[in-house]
Amino acid sequence: MTTRRDSPALLLDTHAWIWLVGADRRFADATLDAIFNAAGAGALFISVMSIWEIALLDARGRLRLDQPCRQWVRRALARSRVEVIVLTAEIAIESHYLPPPIHADPADRIIAATARVENLILVTRDRLLLDYAKQGHLRALPC
Repeated sequence: MTTRRDSPALLLDTHAWIWLVGADRRFADATLDAIFNAAGAGALFISVMSIWEIALLDARGRLRLDQPCRQWVRRALARSRVEVIVLTAEIAIESHYLPPPIHADPADRIIAATARVENLILVTRDRLLLDYAKQGHLRALPC
């Protein structure tokens, strides 16, 4: 992965990406500024697990998208100017060796591992991940 480093590189948690695409105003102003700066610098990312989570939630009827999932994801990728980080062997292994205590949820573990392996700041509202960051295991920016 290569990024321009004139802006901190950010990894959006799944809900943060959904909020960004939907122009949801739940973001703090400073966080939204950081997201826009990262996008402009080519330093805004999501994990492929976010796409997996969205498809899972849509298939189970727990997320309502305004169009079929495949179309929503294509539009969201273009609209939000994020790059997708694929699941690598290193990220998969890291997700199982994260310092405790960490989420039991596999998607959150992979997203946390992605942030650690790729040296990204995770943008999230997830209290467990924010607490994990306070323990020094992850860099995070609250939504």
